[in-house]
Amino acid sequence: MQEQLRGKVALVTGSSQGIGRGIALELARAGCDVVLTGRGEAKLKEVAAEIEALGRKAAIHAADLTAESEPAGLVATVERAFGRLDILVCNAGSAGRGNFFTMSDQAWHDGFALKFFAHVRLCRQIWPLLKKTEGSIVFISGIGARTPVADYMIGATVIGASLAFMKALAEIGKKDGVQVNTVNPGSVDTDRFRHRLAIIMKKTGLGEAEATERHRKELDITRFGTPQDVAGMVRFIVSPPGRDDRKACHGIAVPWMPDRC
Repeated sequence: MQEQLRGKVALVTGSSQGIGRGIALELARAGCDVVLTGRGEAKLKEVAAEIEALGRKAAIHAADLTAESEPAGLVATVERAFGRLDILVCNAGSAGRGNFFTMSDQAWHDGFALKFFAHVRLCRQIWPLLKKTEGSIVFISGIGARTPVADYMIGATVIGASLAFMKALAEIGKKDGVQVNTVNPGSVDTDRFRHRLAIIMKKTGLGEAEATERHRKELDITRFGTPQDVAGMVRFIVSPPGRDDRKACHGIAVPWMPDRC
């Protein structure tokens, strides 16, 4: 059970911190060697050291994946470091909040650039490697498209597009032997969550504990999720129990909201 994925190679985008870091470490504990990518090389090196301390290999590719040439460069890093790929986790990207009438066209462009278009290009570039190993893709989307709100309009729209893309990609996956899934986390305790909490604290004058409890009640949830919650779900999806010989999960977008636990 501890190393169900021994000998597998995983690529996790946005893996320098938060949910991506949690997923990378969880897959390493399960036996994977991991390719890490993000914009901050220093943080990627820290995660790589943690993975190597677990007895697994790690390679890093510091880059801005919104550059059209970077997905191909990342694939080249995967091939050079390990010569194969079994798991791709598309986690990088986020969208800012704001007023619809004052948000610029650039804000909309930026919202789609990494979370959507960069991963579309990456999936296309890396598909042959995953087809060869009958691997898996997991897209970390979110519940924004399921419960859209006005101040998160860009994020909700990007998530909706990514869900449609992954569902359609799963149709190709059924033919090519590649498992395609989506995980939709709710509110997860990451640096982004802490930033939002700081805004609430400044606005209300509440302390951290009080502001957290207020926000929890506003969202009508029992608790906030953790990166480990999401990582555990990803590990299950790509492990033998999550994809048996019938590949029963093909084509299914997995909705999962840790804030509903």
